[in-house]
Amino acid sequence: MKLFAALRKIREFERLQLPFLNSLIDFDIIIEIGFAAEREQPLTPKQLFLLEIGSLTTVRRRLAKLVDQGVVTRHTNVKDRRSATLTVSSSSLKALAKYAKTLSAICAAIT
Repeated sequence: MKLFAALRKIREFERLQLPFLNSLIDFDIIIEIGFAAEREQPLTPKQLFLLEIGSLTTVRRRLAKLVDQGVVTRHTNVKDRRSATLTVSSSSLKALAKYAKTLSAICAAIT
């Protein structure tokens, strides 16, 4: 498979299987939340904002949209109800795992 055929296949997968990724900032938000969860150090909204992925307003707006869509879940801290942690929903994790497998297969097929 040639380079642009592979890139085209990747974008097609993203459009069909990951419709919640409307921008690179959405992708960056999900990656940072997932990375923190893998390290077993859940991210708070404030920590996400401090990563300077984009402007505070943009990240706040994009995060709210991802939460509304069910892509990201916000869990209120039981001990301190003022704080919350963020996680990627299980259905989104499954779609992203499928995406990773697809990327691996496409990368292996590039000649």
